Amino acid sequence: MPVPEAKVRIYEADKLLEELDTDSAGQTVTVELGAPPFELSQEPSEIKPYSVYNVDIVAPGFERVFVDGVQILPRTTAIQEVKMIPIPDTEDEETQLINIAPNTLFGDFPPKIPEEEVKPLPDGRGFIVLSEPVIPEFMVVHLGVPNDATAKNVWVPFKDYIANVACCEIYSTWTPETIKANILAILSFALNRVYTEWYRGKGFSFTITNSTAYDQFYDHGRNLYRNIQRIVDEIFTTYITRPGIRQPLFTQFCDGVRSTCRGMSQWGSKQLGDSGLDALSILRNFYGNDIYLAQAAKVQGVPMSYPGEPLRVGSEGLDVRLIQTQLNSISNNYPMIPKLAVDGIYGPKTEESVRTFQQIFYLPLSGVVDFATWYQISNIYVAVTRLSEFG
Repeated sequence: MPVPEAKVRIYEADKLLEELDTDSAGQTVTVELGAPPFELSQEPSEIKPYSVYNVDIVAPGFERVFVDGVQILPRTTAIQEVKMIPIPDTEDEETQLINIAPNTLFGDFPPKIPEEEVKPLPDGRGFIVLSEPVIPEFMVVHLGVPNDATAKNVWVPFKDYIANVACCEIYSTWTPETIKANILAILSFALNRVYTEWYRGKGFSFTITNSTAYDQFYDHGRNLYRNIQRIVDEIFTTYITRPGIRQPLFTQFCDGVRSTCRGMSQWGSKQLGDSGLDALSILRNFYGNDIYLAQAAKVQGVPMSYPGEPLRVGSEGLDVRLIQTQLNSISNNYPMIPKLAVDGIYGPKTEESVRTFQQIFYLPLSGVVDFATWYQISNIYVAVTRLSEFG
């Protein structure tokens, strides 16, 4: 549920720069903040290519949230989402502290331990064996190395996990095709862990870790970048594979400067993207010319799969009726979204509701239910429906 009328203060060190209030969608206006020169994020550098800010959020009836180290890169929009925790009137106010770690291209992280790119499949003894790759609803992320029993496990929606890792592992200032290539590698790596039940098969209760020695870095609570989120929304069901194997390829990668590996070099992918190569061509430079892109068979946790064609003004039928029903449910929590007659006819009012939804959830304002908008509506609908059932 959105939290309106929260007070949001932005600091540079101890200096207050902005004081903002959230609206009925739980959002503030967008503000401009200083960032280092664009060129610093275009090649390896010992100078930090992003600026950092602190954000303090206070709302009546909720725990205070303090975010330390929000990363701002030039020419891109950063989005800092926070999950506010309600507190009973009888309890003292507490502060939820979020410390954002450096980007892996700049910070000091352990190099990847090499693994085979094709894994043995689970034998089915007590575990679910997938007949083909599917997109899980959640990733259970272990915030530490596998054997650290003191590390927390967090449940993260799949798309949020992928976007978070991408924002941790690369810079949002890179070319769209470079970003896409890196996201496809992140997706395939994660889906290989899911498909092969790598950790569950070893007796662990999580899907993946956030240790760069074993997996890819996930920083719980960090800020994301709008352009990276949008690419994830467009391709999150796509993965890399080879002829003759059932599983997504285990696409290892490293920065290629401070650490090297037999998979993709992130800085190398940046150079190839700058030269004009598309995402698949970039990936074939590192994983071989026989790789290709495949689509997952199913997205778990959504009521119905994308119909294959965008819905727009003039569309009619059950798919339109489904979207209208879902938007009406979502509008109970997000009243900015106009209520609709559930008639299966995509007219101007449905277009307006879709556009408002897109505005709230950082999607392109097309008024058209494309692939990304369809699944985002489904995700939010499932979330608010569960909240209603739980309440």
